[in-house]
Amino acid sequence: MNVIIVGGGQVGAYIANILLKNNCSVKVIESRDNVIDKLKSDIPLENIVFGNGSDPSVLEAAGIAKADVVAAVTGADETNLVVATIAKFEFDVPRVIGRVNNPKNAWLFNAGMGIDVGLNQADLMAHLVVEEIDLKNVLTLMKLKRSNYSIVQVKIDSQSAMVNKTIKELVLPSNAVLIAVYRGSDVIMPHGDTVITAEDTILAFADDDAQAVINGLFCDPACNTRKG
Repeated sequence: MNVIIVGGGQVGAYIANILLKNNCSVKVIESRDNVIDKLKSDIPLENIVFGNGSDPSVLEAAGIAKADVVAAVTGADETNLVVATIAKFEFDVPRVIGRVNNPKNAWLFNAGMGIDVGLNQADLMAHLVVEEIDLKNVLTLMKLKRSNYSIVQVKIDSQSAMVNKTIKELVLPSNAVLIAVYRGSDVIMPHGDTVITAEDTILAFADDDAQAVINGLFCDPACNTRKG
């Protein structure tokens, strides 16, 4: 995968490191000398492009014509919007991601501005807080676009009534599928005879309604009483 990251600050450098470790082709565009100096200690020099990421000629030099993804993650919303617009409408990049710094600007980060995914950190944190309140044991790992289905991670509470029961004994909703069971360092493919133990972590595919049911199955029974 070919990825161009515009913005070489902490966010850009961190993303670049992860992608490089996963064998992606990465170019990070940055124009600030002091940030470039720090960036050189984080990623190889060959992955750094000095210049203004909102300049089409700089984007071309970074290889945007072959890019699968452009991530605009500078600290300025206006810059991220300009980069996204150029990437999508001038270079037809398949996937464009834009970082939202000011939550009040989130409404601008849409398809009309060339953005496929707007990363609003404040909104994400708010949703995580709400999920922690409403679904005690369920953490959303990935939300499927244009649907209410997600891949979720479920921690099995030691007081859950489902502990020591087999999967075939669970009454799961039809709109949920168990993908894997993590037990310590082991990964177990779930079958009917698989026994659920305390502190297991389950990976599941489920819609919003099913997630609430799963949470009720695997949390401490007291949490259902508190919600009632």
